[in-house]
Amino acid sequence: MTLTGMYNVLEQLRRGASLNAKEKAIHEQGLVSVLASLHDELDTAVLAAYGWSDLAPALVGKPGGTLPYPEAGEAQTAAESELQSRLVALNTERAAEEARGVVRWLRPEFQDPARAGQARAPEQVEADLGGDADAGDLQAGALAAKPAKAVAKQAWPAELPAQMRALTELFASTRVPLSIDAIADRYSTRGKWKARLPELVGTLEAIGQIRSVGNGWITAR
Repeated sequence: MTLTGMYNVLEQLRRGASLNAKEKAIHEQGLVSVLASLHDELDTAVLAAYGWSDLAPALVGKPGGTLPYPEAGEAQTAAESELQSRLVALNTERAAEEARGVVRWLRPEFQDPARAGQARAPEQVEADLGGDADAGDLQAGALAAKPAKAVAKQAWPAELPAQMRALTELFASTRVPLSIDAIADRYSTRGKWKARLPELVGTLEAIGQIRSVGNGWITAR
């Protein structure tokens, strides 16, 4: 019994072909009908996860699911082409999101150095995604782990050009929206400099360096 033999029989079943004696033995001993059912359930679930269940009738359980099948019918061929187009479009959309600093981490506490170990509320995840988060996004983004390491505070620059440069570099190095309070927490200098932060942040937004997301701002690049 080999995987190749089992999947060859699976393809024969999907094509509606007759099985010879050897293939019938593989079908029975390898429980190929169960294998086919599990594959169909998985394919259906994956399409549903992407929100593309409309393609399931033309793709799930059809020949060519495990091997190339140039004789696919018109409906199946059209569905495969549509699926490829949607994947390319989705990839382009995700790339654009990442260029703006929005990354849909599956395990943020392990993958994202900017928020490693932080628990994130669903509304925070939704804010990062511009209000376009589904249940899977919210569940993945809200995973909690041990508390994040404290960020070392820096001295707030005294001169305006240096202040603008410091804020620009801060936003460029951070992939999560920063509120005025979050920005202030990054610096340890005493005095009334915090009162000017809204004006400085507003200037960066006006010149297109950052954009508002929820109650904070994130780099626009």
